[in-house]
Amino acid sequence: MNPEAIKSAVNQTMPFGKYAGRKLLHLPEPYLVWFHQQGFPPGKLGEQLALIYEIKLNGLESVVAPLLE
Repeated sequence: MNPEAIKSAVNQTMPFGKYAGRKLLHLPEPYLVWFHQQGFPPGKLGEQLALIYEIKLNGLESVVAPLLE
């Protein structure tokens, strides 16, 4: 995985919905699980949400948290 892609995903802001304005890393895990079940949106945002889902699923938030800007 590209380190820049991880940094970009961690710092991306959710553009819509209940959690609009929050960094993707700060989205609640149940919200990401819902997206996983329903299908992530197409494009870059969907890829970033899927990456954050995997990070949270594997308990790696503390590893990527220093990348927050």
